[in-house]
Amino acid sequence: MTSLFRPLAIAAAGIVFGASAWAQAATDIGRPAAVIPLASEAPAKLVVYPPLAEPLARGVVIVQYRTENLRIIPVFGKAAVDVSPRVGHLHVTVDDRPGTWAHTSGDPIIVVGLKPGLHKMLIELADPGHKILGSETVSVSVPEPKASSESHAH
Repeated sequence: MTSLFRPLAIAAAGIVFGASAWAQAATDIGRPAAVIPLASEAPAKLVVYPPLAEPLARGVVIVQYRTENLRIIPVFGKAAVDVSPRVGHLHVTVDDRPGTWAHTSGDPIIVVGLKPGLHKMLIELADPGHKILGSETVSVSVPEPKASSESHAH
């Protein structure tokens, strides 16, 4: 760096650091961030899409979904019910069987091992205390497995 540009670089750095220090002093760091009360937030909503066709043809059910006004994370309990913005999880039930499971990530729901035929999946949006906030039922038709097209001649 030439001696001509060095004073300019030092002055610019001083302005940047001085401005950031002023910005910190101007904000009230000791105060908590503003939070929207849950009562005024829009209601949570669940949108479920049909199973993906390509994996379904192989007998693998992959259901994508999205939520509005609620984030899916693995948090449970009474204290988490009042968190803003809302958090929760999904309850997934296949064919009215006992054994609902909690789905706690934004990943698609994946089910394998269903027998060929018609099935239904009940997908419920739940708060951390397991109160159901919404639900959708997805119909799934698992096809018969295709016979191998390879010849095994020796």
